Amino acid sequence: MSFTRRRLPRFRRDGARIPPLHLTPRDLEILRRVGEHRFLRSSHIRRLVGGSPQRVLRRLQLLYHHGCLERPRAQIEYYGGIGKEIVYGLARKGAALLRGQAEARPRLPIGGAGKGTGRVFLDHALMLADILVAIELACRNRPGVRFLSRESVPLPTSVSHSREPFHWFVNLSTRHRIGVIPDAVFGLEYANADGLTETAWFMVEADRSTMPVLRQSLDQSSYFRKLLAYEATWTQRIHRTRLGLPRFRVLSVTTSAERAASLVQACRELERGHGLFLFTDLASLLAAGDCLTHPWATAGAPDSLMPNGSAEEVSSG
Repeated sequence: MSFTRRRLPRFRRDGARIPPLHLTPRDLEILRRVGEHRFLRSSHIRRLVGGSPQRVLRRLQLLYHHGCLERPRAQIEYYGGIGKEIVYGLARKGAALLRGQAEARPRLPIGGAGKGTGRVFLDHALMLADILVAIELACRNRPGVRFLSRESVPLPTSVSHSREPFHWFVNLSTRHRIGVIPDAVFGLEYANADGLTETAWFMVEADRSTMPVLRQSLDQSSYFRKLLAYEATWTQRIHRTRLGLPRFRVLSVTTSAERAASLVQACRELERGHGLFLFTDLASLLAAGDCLTHPWATAGAPDSLMPNGSAEEVSSG
């Protein structure tokens, strides 16, 4: 019986009935990409690493049954049967293999990604993966634009070895000091009108519509308080002192056009910094032919991820 006909269990490892694993460069790339995103669907992985879809699926199966990848059990709740995609996370063995490679990234997860992962966390992580993979693939299709992961952020030496370099605090008032942790950070490297290389940096918020947009008190969490925190990051120049970024913008991707409109309205309530923020819904972003030129909503006129004069002026910080 061939390997492809063995009907191996999907969510229980069976090391006795699979061939030995001889790691290939593509296997290591799969592990690196899964570790970078925390969780990826099989279609994300196929699109990121390239190659024959069937071959990639076979490698994913091998990597799972040999303990290099996890299949988080939370996905069983919505696993719809044969033909549906499987979600993968990096297992401890996979993380150890990456740490043994010279090119391994320094801030990889420690592994065990699938054992204690709940449905809410998994849904959020997959929404974030949808956003970042779509943007990275759009960059591959646009000559002269390169996607940069958060590992490319020019962190100052004092921060680069921090356990949580992308976690900081801002003062909203004399009695409100809150933490900021972007869901993701990435950059777009491009050539400007003079032919010089520049980088536009973005922070991402994947909004599942579970947080109230506005509340009466800043003591309570709300999306408006999140916007205030990013505005304070800019006005207090934390993006420069902690992250080493000359400027940045914040992308909010949410679940519906109606929710996006409500976030835009909340943004209009800010006293300043409106140009920092771009809003859209996930379905519209994924349906766009080119999400780099997709019209993102703002507190003013629609804008895109491709740099322009107005965005540079507003978010120069």
